[in-house]
Amino acid sequence: MMQNPRILISNDDGIDAPGLKCLHDIARQLSNDVWVVAPDTNQSGAGHRFTLGTELHYTQKSDRVFSVNGTPADCVVAGCTDILKDKAPDVVLAGINHGQNMGDIIHCSGTAAAAREGALQGALGIALSQGVDYEKGLDVEWDVSCAFALDLLRQLFEAADLGGARNRDIYYNVNFPQCALSDVSGVRVVPIQRFERSAFRYFPSKNEGRFFISIPETPVPMEPGHDFCTLQKDKAISVTPMTLQHSDREQIASLQGRFAIRQDAG
Repeated sequence: MMQNPRILISNDDGIDAPGLKCLHDIARQLSNDVWVVAPDTNQSGAGHRFTLGTELHYTQKSDRVFSVNGTPADCVVAGCTDILKDKAPDVVLAGINHGQNMGDIIHCSGTAAAAREGALQGALGIALSQGVDYEKGLDVEWDVSCAFALDLLRQLFEAADLGGARNRDIYYNVNFPQCALSDVSGVRVVPIQRFERSAFRYFPSKNEGRFFISIPETPVPMEPGHDFCTLQKDKAISVTPMTLQHSDREQIASLQGRFAIRQDAG
């Protein structure tokens, strides 16, 4: 494994989020070259949005720690191409997010987007999220992620061949279950689960004429061997390799020769 990698940390919960502090502490046990560039406010649900056409600025909060008045993707670009322009980061860590990022939800996740943009910038991108039980409330317990993330990251750096001939189309999505440390059943490498329909719904507000877009309940059914079931039923840490290459090669092959340009005879 590469010794003393340059690590850039970002998130979507904001510069003052407790999960960011936890990840910062963990990263400093992996390297003495750790930087933080994170949004100055909560950007949950921002996805891979860039703040285009609007001036941004960053504020130095402390040594190697900066906040940006933008999205997670903005932060990673600013970090990779300006703040760390002398030497690009080897790793971009995103999180640790307040709440799980799994299944179809990753499409709107600013945490996943920060790791994805890190991979697009040439780094090893890893998104980390701490699960919560939304049916019991939004309180989060960081015990599991703070206890297991360090060893998991070491193993993931090695498995991804950090510093070697790694596959640069791949980034990783990691979720930690909310449970007692003794109840964590292991680490499982699983795909995300696709549901028939998006979990996002209209959710009425108590204020007349107003509403929220939210996830009112955990989507079902959960398939064994996929991230939702692994995290919530099996109480295991889920690791999902994701790809930057979105093209469906089977469809490309099956559609070859099916289309032609036709001109009216008249």
